[in-house]
Amino acid sequence: MIIRDILNLKGSALFSIAPSGKVTEAVSIMAANDIGSLVVMENGKMTGMFTFREVLKALDARRGNLDELLVANIMTRDPIFGQPGDTLEHLREVMLQHHIRYLPVQEVDKLLGVISFHDVAKALLRETSMENRLLRRYIEDLPEPEAPAQ
Repeated sequence: MIIRDILNLKGSALFSIAPSGKVTEAVSIMAANDIGSLVVMENGKMTGMFTFREVLKALDARRGNLDELLVANIMTRDPIFGQPGDTLEHLREVMLQHHIRYLPVQEVDKLLGVISFHDVAKALLRETSMENRLLRRYIEDLPEPEAPAQ
């Protein structure tokens, strides 16, 4: 399975916010859509990623006060990107090595979507289930072994 397959399964919905947006607004968007990240967009171009990890760090640093904090102040700039042809195995390695839960995917300069660690787990489960079904069918179709001659 490759990243393009995962994007096709999950759909192409992208949730975004401008760098000038307030962190409280970003949190509201994430909560309303049950998502853990937003793409930070400015003038039609991705400038960063905003995830719940940045929110938690800001809450801790500011003792719970996020009132006037802007997304630009805490977003991840220059995130690592995946490519649509990357394999699921490569994707897992990149996410684990860089300790990231959300990976934007782009082809040339076009943002195609964001893959979450949850999407990876779901794809692995689907792939493993399919392999198990195929193996069961194969085993069920094997001829019975002949009894040894006595």
